[in-house]
Amino acid sequence: MAEFECRLKKYRLMKDLTQEQLAEMVGVRRETIMRLEKAQYNPSLKLAIDISRAVGASIEEIFIFD
Repeated sequence: MAEFECRLKKYRLMKDLTQEQLAEMVGVRRETIMRLEKAQYNPSLKLAIDISRAVGASIEEIFIFD
């Protein structure tokens, strides 16, 4: 099974965003952002794109599947 690593917290903090602010920007609950940052949730393609645009990093930089 593929390993999932999420670097969202790093990029979120670089943009000085709280989990709540990012969640509001991409249309999800704060809990979703929290679970993503703990690599407990695999995002949909749409959510991954929305997040990458919000934090200014590519999907590949944020979400790593090995």
